[in-house]
Amino acid sequence: MHAWQFEQVGTPLVLRDIEVPKPASDEVLIEIKAAGLCHTDAGILYEPHWSSRIGPFPLTLGHELAGIIVEVGSDVHDYAVGDRVGVFPGGRTRPGLGRDGGFQTYCTALPEDLVLVPDDVSYAFAAMGTDAGRAAYRGLSIAGGPLPGQRIGIIGYGGLGQIAAQIAVIEGAEVYVAEPKESLWEEIRASGVSGVAADIRDFADVGLELIADYAGFGTTTAGAIEVIADNGSIVQVGMGRETAEISTAKLVFKSARLIGSKGGTVDDIAYVYHLMAERGLNPTVVPITFDDIPSALDELYSGKAKGRLVALYK
Repeated sequence: MHAWQFEQVGTPLVLRDIEVPKPASDEVLIEIKAAGLCHTDAGILYEPHWSSRIGPFPLTLGHELAGIIVEVGSDVHDYAVGDRVGVFPGGRTRPGLGRDGGFQTYCTALPEDLVLVPDDVSYAFAAMGTDAGRAAYRGLSIAGGPLPGQRIGIIGYGGLGQIAAQIAVIEGAEVYVAEPKESLWEEIRASGVSGVAADIRDFADVGLELIADYAGFGTTTAGAIEVIADNGSIVQVGMGRETAEISTAKLVFKSARLIGSKGGTVDDIAYVYHLMAERGLNPTVVPITFDDIPSALDELYSGKAKGRLVALYK
């Protein structure tokens, strides 16, 4: 099978022909049907600090994947050939990070990291749900939301922000989205939100009780602290910048909470799949082919990519 493999920072992915992996007795073999592209994948190509966290090399990237089980090890009893599954990237399997991942057509995984995909959920949605979906939902749930009637601010309407905004609307919250790209505003309004503006500060009079920042450009974090209601919570998910200058005085005087949120759990993925299958969660996916993966990662890293990119395989 063909695989897009990473060798070292600053060099392009290499297309190799490798053997289909054989699952160990406690593993399953998955035929991959869809693999999402994440900013982490793009960062691995260009940012040296990632290399100490992943490997061995060469490594097939792609930690956001879904497919169908085609073989089970002798010690696996909870899953069977034909099961449609997504793979939790934060567990022991670590596809695309600690073992070959989704930018090829087969991979192995441990059953503890699998989540069954409902029949009504596409493989593209299932792949997106394993990382973008769980991280988006976690960013809301970690601070106790979304709750019906809760006033929530979402900063950034990218791959994660669009999912979070839709989830908050589905759960009955009053949602306000800050997104500087006016070309997205029509789509944002159509999702059922109560307001959209270029900057979270434009909602200063709303009384936002929870703000989830999926952009993380420093100024966005500072803006969230400026407008959050007393005793409100700001959840930091995006890392567009690694530092932010904020008003600690406003944070203190408002008795606000600033919380970091990373990833999520297997249960978070399962809940996202439930929302997709039964409650109308319908994120925007930009489909690409296997051959498109290297150029699409470059677009993602440069900020030119639009929407959540997912490679679809036959």
